[in-house]
Amino acid sequence: MDQNVQPVQRREEHQSSSTNSPYISIAAQNGGQVSAVVLTQSTFHGDVNVTQNFSSTGSQISVSQISAEYKEFIVDRYKMVEEYNSILDEYVLLDKRYVDLLMIQKHREVKEREQELCSKGQRLQKILNSRNRDEYRRTSILQLFSPDDRGCVQKAVLLQANSGNGKSFTAQKIMLDWASGSLYTDKFDFVFHLKCRELNVTEDTSLEELLSGSITPEQITEVLRSSGRLLFLIDGFDELKLQKTTCTLLTDPHKTAPPKDILIALLQGKMLPKSFLLVTTRSTATPVLSKLLKPPYRFIEILGFSEKGVEEYFQRFFKDEGVALSRKAYECVKANQNLFTACFMPVICWIICIYIKERFQEGADLMSGLETTTSIYVHFVSTLLENHCQDLSHPVHDLLKSLGQLAERGMLEQKVLFDETVEADVSVPPLPMFLCKIPFRKRVHARPKFMVGFVHLSFQEFFTALYYVLLDEDESLRNIRKLLDVTNLGNGDDASAHGRNLNLQHSPVIQFLCGLCNEKVSAACIMETETYSLSVLPSIQTLMKKWILQVIAESGQIREGKVGKGIVFILHCLYELHEEDFVRKAMEAWEEIHLGITTLSTTDCWVLFYCLQCCKQISSLNLACCFGITADMLKMLQPALRRCEKLCLRMEELTDADANDLVLSLGEGNNLRYFRQHKGALSEQIVQSVLITLSKQKTVGVVGFLVKNISAETAVLLVNITQNTEVTDLNIKVNEACDASVCSYLSVSNSAGEFRVRISTYSAQIKPSLSKVHFTCPHTEISSIDWRGFLQTFHRINSSAGIYEGCEEDLASLLGVLVSVSGLKEVELGFFSLTERWASWVLSIIQACPTIHKLRVDTDMWNGLILEEGVRLLESQKRPDCTLTVSGMRCQKPTDQCTVDPEKRFCHPLMMDLSCNQDVKLQF
Repeated sequence: MDQNVQPVQRREEHQSSSTNSPYISIAAQNGGQVSAVVLTQSTFHGDVNVTQNFSSTGSQISVSQISAEYKEFIVDRYKMVEEYNSILDEYVLLDKRYVDLLMIQKHREVKEREQELCSKGQRLQKILNSRNRDEYRRTSILQLFSPDDRGCVQKAVLLQANSGNGKSFTAQKIMLDWASGSLYTDKFDFVFHLKCRELNVTEDTSLEELLSGSITPEQITEVLRSSGRLLFLIDGFDELKLQKTTCTLLTDPHKTAPPKDILIALLQGKMLPKSFLLVTTRSTATPVLSKLLKPPYRFIEILGFSEKGVEEYFQRFFKDEGVALSRKAYECVKANQNLFTACFMPVICWIICIYIKERFQEGADLMSGLETTTSIYVHFVSTLLENHCQDLSHPVHDLLKSLGQLAERGMLEQKVLFDETVEADVSVPPLPMFLCKIPFRKRVHARPKFMVGFVHLSFQEFFTALYYVLLDEDESLRNIRKLLDVTNLGNGDDASAHGRNLNLQHSPVIQFLCGLCNEKVSAACIMETETYSLSVLPSIQTLMKKWILQVIAESGQIREGKVGKGIVFILHCLYELHEEDFVRKAMEAWEEIHLGITTLSTTDCWVLFYCLQCCKQISSLNLACCFGITADMLKMLQPALRRCEKLCLRMEELTDADANDLVLSLGEGNNLRYFRQHKGALSEQIVQSVLITLSKQKTVGVVGFLVKNISAETAVLLVNITQNTEVTDLNIKVNEACDASVCSYLSVSNSAGEFRVRISTYSAQIKPSLSKVHFTCPHTEISSIDWRGFLQTFHRINSSAGIYEGCEEDLASLLGVLVSVSGLKEVELGFFSLTERWASWVLSIIQACPTIHKLRVDTDMWNGLILEEGVRLLESQKRPDCTLTVSGMRCQKPTDQCTVDPEKRFCHPLMMDLSCNQDVKLQF
């Protein structure tokens, strides 16, 4: 129909006319043209030329042909999607955006709902993965009308989802797949899409006219005769403005009535009762819908994307840009716990992808503009306000304050779910798109009631912060100060001389407050349809910054167990504030950034990196007690770590692939005060490159590496570092027993002119004869020792069981090295068992090295023994000026004492199991 022609309207007074001869009134304006199927009982107004073309056969088009033409129309209309930011003719293929959503049929208990609402990051991911199982009756759009456990097919499906979780996209996907022949083809001849937002009109109409946008009224009449093959997809029930939910007597699809009454008649099964219904709605409207929808019906809830769904969405979104960008974008988002949590909501996933794509096209950093959690939530709120809040009954400011009132109440009462009557307590009805309603029963036989809450705890925290900045200045400052006082360091009830308590209960709200203080972020909260923008008062910004500096100044007084969480929290506040000059000022106020005992997430490392890179140089950073630092986190932190004059670092795992990032992180001329790795092992070549880097440090503290093998070359390199670099304790340890290693553990240190070396070995099968040699000597003696020969001899002695050819020569050689060390002071030796032979060797050392004043001997506590033959020898020839201590297991029987076979030092049942053997310490 031409746009100059008024829409065709049936007049109610002529409803008595026969179906074959309807009464039609058409008024054509200048230049208008009209085509009508039937021209009997018709009245025309204006200058009209009438052409009649009647078929002489009177044959009618079949339903199958109508369906085929209708499907073509639907495919053409639904294959493209108009996104929130589309302008004019910008469309994208639906298949480039749609990803299967996580749908379940099971009603969860309140505790399960609270878990979902309160969890973030990996924990939320784990919970959603647990929901994606048969236990929760997972389903898909393909199974919406499949038989249930009893073999029954429900004629109505209630599809519930929170705002932004993909209800409308799912509706469009169903329409497209049905029309394309891949969904419900054997079940429905027609699927009609009724958008509730478009039904909020006052003019009366009929169901026949509502459906006439794509097929003619005469065809619709024919189609409705087979109502059992029809599916009505009623999309967005929550957007229907119902004044009251009364029953209707409407049954005739040809009769005119308010569109809402027609919809209610369909829902109640009074109109076309044989037809099928699929109704999408937000949970806030479910209580009303459940009273209207004729039972029985199937309830299905969309939870959003699964973890796999998020990844697939990124792949589809960036398909044209290539796999590399898709992968990089996904990894960047996954690295940020808060962003990744938000991505389980499809609309936020879309927002993030849109911004990343814009940054890519501009050649800018992918994450710029989406750095902070606050910025994501502001974009999300603005998007929903722009696209889902037409014809608001109250100003945006008042509606946001109403949400904030409810959110603050939840924060203060430590609740995420309320009785639904709480909505009556706020000043104006809160915006439903940010809320959810959850059914529950107090008793098994009681009628279900509903609880209301925010779609996620993080939204409750965001709207609490937003509420505080929307208040009048005096009230706003009063509320924020009260919040800061509760959180403030040193205000805990059990503060004492041992440190101050720290209350981080409301830390996310404070972080959102800091984020809203960023002018660029708050300016993004603007509605184009209404003159409204958010502006945070300068007095609030000043208060927050002053408080942060106060916390930093007092950070040294935090209790030991709380310090890590407290410092990480302040770093998050600085990150959300995202003002480089102030962040630099705050970071420089720290003499030492000591994160204490805490587990760092990838998000924490991202935040830490931002704060560090704002500074040209960092005095001291201590991550020695931080768990969870992975190789990827090290790569992220690397550019900032090299700026640290003093660094303490603990890693979960370090491999050859990651070592270069460690080398780059250390830089030159700095002080590596501490390093430990929990897992992984470095190859010989890689560990040598790391040791060369350490030789360029000013000082080396307590630093240890796990390695695959310790060669004589590596050992010499490690020892030589101590010649020119102050070392507290530098050690390498074989991760798994390796026969090729000259030893299993090697540690060196130098302090106050003294050098200490500790060499030890162990084997999974053969117990070493000489398990360790530790000694202390003047630092000047390092270069005079033949370390290569010493270690190779040590290795040969422990590679064979018992006496071997050349054993005596090796023992003499080892003794010769020790004797050659001038100023040898302390020696510690470890044996499998203290036999007469080894006791004699110990005495040889004492007699040949007069400078030794302390010597300690340990035997293998699991399998070895202090034998009486060795004890008698040591007692007979002790030196008064040298303290000799022997520790280990000793048989207490007066006769027939336990012994060991010196030729067979393989593992056997523990000697400790024998009650006659006791752990002793003997001093001679």
